[in-house]
Amino acid sequence: MSGGIGPERLSLNTATVREQWDLAQCIEGCARHGIAGISPWRDKLHEMGVDKAARAIRDAGLRVSGLCRGGWFTESGAINQAVIDDNTRAVDEAATLGADCLVMVVGGLPRGSKDLPRAWDLVEEGLARTLDHARKAGVKVAIEPLHPMYAADRACVNTMAHALDLCDRLGDGIGCAVDVYHVWWDPALAAQIERAGRDRLMAFHICDWLVPTRDLLTDRGMMGDGVIDIPHLRGLVETQGFEGLNEVEIFSDRDWWRRDPDEVLATVVERARTVC
Repeated sequence: MSGGIGPERLSLNTATVREQWDLAQCIEGCARHGIAGISPWRDKLHEMGVDKAARAIRDAGLRVSGLCRGGWFTESGAINQAVIDDNTRAVDEAATLGADCLVMVVGGLPRGSKDLPRAWDLVEEGLARTLDHARKAGVKVAIEPLHPMYAADRACVNTMAHALDLCDRLGDGIGCAVDVYHVWWDPALAAQIERAGRDRLMAFHICDWLVPTRDLLTDRGMMGDGVIDIPHLRGLVETQGFEGLNEVEIFSDRDWWRRDPDEVLATVVERARTVC
């Protein structure tokens, strides 16, 4: 795919400047840099207040490309009421924001366990119970497959194929958030994106994989600084009819979290035009 993308096709995941700005500042920053959308993390959302944030986002004319995050079904080894209640709140928050989807980071192995199939079962049960409420609320649920290095502690769903198998069994209202950082390596990715199709491609997250990567959680790269062929992956999802925003999500405690946030957003816009 040739040609870059302008800020009118970008969304800022607030993790990208989480160390510098609160949610109100992120909203103002997106408006100032012409970025069309925002994807809040729930901690920042709660700090500001859900209703106040929803009004500010609407007043700024921003689209909410997603809410991060629901899930975390597995830690205790059972689906307890506290987990269901938190995911119900996350659905309601996504509805209030008018978010394109609620992103699910599903959880890793139960605490003290090596039973991966049990973790998978818990994820499916938790998603099914959350979907009951999400469908009534009109909120789409997006499973985010995470890189296999996170299987033990963050997400035991690590491929698009696994996520889509869950979607097949769970039915309407659930799909995938495709984060290039987590899936770029997968030799089956193109086929699985085609399998997902337009209806189940609910979010597209961009950043880059640095070589070397100094920290597996907090050393993501700015687009163009690493090895991911972002235009190719963007082409794959757009070929299937994906019309959502390109959501920039960068965890970077050694670089981008230390910079002036306006510099970060200006760089995001410039790189989207030149390398994405």
